[in-house]
Amino acid sequence: MNKPPGSRLKSAVLPVLPLRDLVVFPSVVVPLYVGREFSLAAIEKAQKDGTCLLLVSQRDSETQKPEADQMYEVGCLAKVIQSVSLADGSVKVLVEGLQRARIGQFYLPAHRMITAEFEVLGDCNAPSETAASVLRNQILEYFTELSKYPRTEIASDTLASAKKMTDLSKLTDFVSYAYTVDVAARQGMLEMTDVKARAERLIEVLCKDLEVCRIERSLRGRVKSQIEKNHREYYLNEKAKAIQSELGDDGSEDIEELKKQIEAAGMPKAALEKCKHELRKLSIAPPMAPESAVLRNYLETLAKLPWSKRSQINPDLVKARSILDEDHYGLEKVKERIVEHLAVQQRVKQPQGSILCIVGAPGVGKTSLGRSVARATGREYVRMALGGLRDEAEIRGHRRTYVASMPGRILQCMTRAGTCNPVFMLDEIDKMGYDFRGDPAAALLEVLDPEQNKAFMDHYAEVDYDLSEVFFIATSNSYKIPPALLDRLEIIPVAGYTEPEKMMIAKRHLIPKAMEQTGIPAGRLKIGDQSLKEILRCYTREAGVRQFEREIRKICRKVVTENALQNARAGSGRKQKKASKAFASKSITTARVGKLLGV
Repeated sequence: MNKPPGSRLKSAVLPVLPLRDLVVFPSVVVPLYVGREFSLAAIEKAQKDGTCLLLVSQRDSETQKPEADQMYEVGCLAKVIQSVSLADGSVKVLVEGLQRARIGQFYLPAHRMITAEFEVLGDCNAPSETAASVLRNQILEYFTELSKYPRTEIASDTLASAKKMTDLSKLTDFVSYAYTVDVAARQGMLEMTDVKARAERLIEVLCKDLEVCRIERSLRGRVKSQIEKNHREYYLNEKAKAIQSELGDDGSEDIEELKKQIEAAGMPKAALEKCKHELRKLSIAPPMAPESAVLRNYLETLAKLPWSKRSQINPDLVKARSILDEDHYGLEKVKERIVEHLAVQQRVKQPQGSILCIVGAPGVGKTSLGRSVARATGREYVRMALGGLRDEAEIRGHRRTYVASMPGRILQCMTRAGTCNPVFMLDEIDKMGYDFRGDPAAALLEVLDPEQNKAFMDHYAEVDYDLSEVFFIATSNSYKIPPALLDRLEIIPVAGYTEPEKMMIAKRHLIPKAMEQTGIPAGRLKIGDQSLKEILRCYTREAGVRQFEREIRKICRKVVTENALQNARAGSGRKQKKASKAFASKSITTARVGKLLGV
């Protein structure tokens, strides 16, 4: 089979051994584990006749019985050196690659062995002796450096074998087999008969992988250095803290910064004196003492409270009324009371805090009214849900004697609002409970009583906080409010909406909102008055509009689904994609309401 480089020899038909996840190169000895029936037959045939094998790689390693188009056109002509039968019926074969071979035609008969015609591919375009020496040295240099990186897994005997090779073609084949792990990359190297091009391609692959290894090493070293630096800084910081503790250094810079925050908070005199007293205790406490962290958290909490920062209240009554009308239809008593509050604000500099309680059935818009009031008055908005509240500490806070103590939710909400005159929504005030931890309703008395909330005392803060400028709005589904709380609230009942009001709410708010949520373009869906009446009279029975909104959203979903199915049947490919975005105008009649919503 040995011919001059570049020659092609037409040979007889030889048995084919398909390979999975492996490419064999000339001049390379490879151990193979063979277990498939047609592969065992090919080895047996080659040993019996004393001929060579054609080692051809599969395109897909998962294929058990490859067809002709599932194997590469270029393989390796090889001879069987040794074979050993194993206990499980498979055979371990030692083969040596001889030359590249191009497959002419595969024969896949009904019996178990694959054969093929082939022609030998010799090397061509061999470089000059000087150029070959330069290429060989470059390959060995990169290959040697890559062996120093653990990720390449290049064994020392493999590197030694490569260094002994003087022939450039054999060296490129050996390194291509020993280093490249991707089957497609190996197959590409096998199909290259141009020695110079093959060597240059291998150098390019080695150079690229070497750069990746260098970057990985650099990143690994940088991460290790950063970890060591952080560990060193932690050690030095701990040591410095210990030295400061011994010398009595109190961290005056942090205390000075905290002092500036307290002075800038605008606290009343009593709170300021309390903070100064606690600040003096912090300044003499050791930095590592547990009490230092407790004192610091306490002072930071008081400094963040909005003691004197106020929102500029909107004086325009007409604009405020238009905002309320824009957000909510109906609720005339609530709107009138809010406008009255704004009118009084213009006459009195510091009016007494207003505490409204909106009582009505679910779905009439009680909770959403808070944001509208805040927008109409120009105040900040905070909300506190009272449903299921059982712990008095949620209102009044924990005493600082407890571990992980914190202020109550009233002061937390005020800190979040950032002003001392926000709109404060107390949601579901009728759903509070009580147990052995106290009665939250009793704790709310001091919050909601206009005569007492000027000096609200939180257990954590231990100083009076003025809540008189807060615009409290409570909501309730019933009159089952604790009597003591009910006496402090200005009740505004919301009986529910009439049918004309519900229809107007649907046109102005519910239908546009449902269309936006379901992706229906504006103006493409029309629900007439008779259809809305049909929904109201036959599918809803409520004071509010919550179920009404659900039914409208259900209609929108079904309309969107029908439109999508129609567009899917309209075309395919690009036409279907364009059609899927189209939405034909639809009108919901009374008959359609029954079909869409059912019985």
